[in-house]
Amino acid sequence: MDNMLYISMTGARETSLAQANAANNLANAKTTGFKADLAQFRSMPVYGDGHPTRAFAMSERPGHNFEQGAVKTTGRNLDIAIRGEGWFVTQNEGGEEVLTRRGDLKVTANGELLNAVNQPILGEGGPIALPPFEKIDIAKDGTVTILPVGAEANAIAVVDRIKMVNPDPATLEKNQQGLFYSLEGEPFEADAAVTLESGVLESSNVSVVEELTNMITLSRQFEVQVKLMSSVEERGSALDRLLQP
Repeated sequence: MDNMLYISMTGARETSLAQANAANNLANAKTTGFKADLAQFRSMPVYGDGHPTRAFAMSERPGHNFEQGAVKTTGRNLDIAIRGEGWFVTQNEGGEEVLTRRGDLKVTANGELLNAVNQPILGEGGPIALPPFEKIDIAKDGTVTILPVGAEANAIAVVDRIKMVNPDPATLEKNQQGLFYSLEGEPFEADAAVTLESGVLESSNVSVVEELTNMITLSRQFEVQVKLMSSVEERGSALDRLLQP
């Protein structure tokens, strides 16, 4: 009975973790450029001094869904999205390069080019800073051009080029902020083959229907595991009564 109790107990615990993963995906169903986390279960033997006669359930995140989310037209010059594979580069609090698909950009009063959650957008030489301008355009290759304040209509100035990269997904891991970082710890190399489109935004690739169905399945699974633990307790109590003098 202890084997049954251990499996059901660890199964309930890991099911709770899988529910948290599904809940996080659902919470980010409307987050621009969000990539859903995957989850799976497997059984693992318990190793110790003797033979591995016990097993436990384990949930794990085998990876992420890197498929492109739906692209919606906004018509706003500072809304951009990468078509196909690729990433925009930003920085974490430690100044290390991290990746995002979020392209809802804005310009601060100091001329900093950030996305909607205040993450700096990197160019060829670091975070992009813009002088005062009357008009801004972002080309397919990421080149940022502006019409400076007070300049002639044809006095277009090239400010920088948004850094876009396309590393192997197997070398990436996701942090708690939903940004991807390199497991190798090296800066990312710009990839000229990655292009963007302006006036559009990429939505989250979370399937709400799929995640809700998954939540229902996990809830039922948790109930079964709790019932199994209760069954073990009832059997143990019955056995104790039989052994009483």
